Amino acid sequence: MPVDLYGVIHQRRDVRAQFTGAPIPDGVLERVLAAAHAAPSVGLSQPWDFIVIENQRTRRAFYEHVRRERAVFAATLTGERAARFAQIKIDGVLESTLSLVVTYDEKRGGHAVLGRHAIADAGVYSVCLAIQNLWLAATAEGLGCGWVSFFREQAVQDMLGIPDGIRPVAWLCLGPVTHHEQAPDLERHGWARRRPLERALHRETWQSAIDHL
Repeated sequence: MPVDLYGVIHQRRDVRAQFTGAPIPDGVLERVLAAAHAAPSVGLSQPWDFIVIENQRTRRAFYEHVRRERAVFAATLTGERAARFAQIKIDGVLESTLSLVVTYDEKRGGHAVLGRHAIADAGVYSVCLAIQNLWLAATAEGLGCGWVSFFREQAVQDMLGIPDGIRPVAWLCLGPVTHHEQAPDLERHGWARRRPLERALHRETWQSAIDHL
């Protein structure tokens, strides 16, 4: 059955609290990873790797690391901002079916990666394209996906035995969910609001955006 691409794009959410922990149906994880691996990349370098993590001990260790980093961030907040953040769930590490860590290898493709000579971050952008493909494919399959960003790269490298020079870009929680929320969590909790497209649209030059203010 054809999937409504625009519907999937707008349905996609950064899932935290809706994971059921149920198994991912046979073949679904492979399709989702194949979609990620089909992403475009600078110089066709495909600088990503995917680490599938089901071990509860590893996930618990990462969860505790995230808790500590949450506390570090929380200590920078005061007043209403602190109160709002206290109500926000920032991960689904233990509730999700499994975790996926997506990494970036700067050396993939050799020294002279076509298209990267002027923009060093083009390789990281490529990894992010793979993550977006993965996220949309997971949504199309009825799965939830949540990107956990409260971590120190070195801690994850040590935890998973990732070699020096390879960066863990994303820790993703993946699995079946009860539902996808209509609005992003941060919007529902009053932390931030999405701005409309017309506020982000410029024509010809940056200055033209003042017409929309």
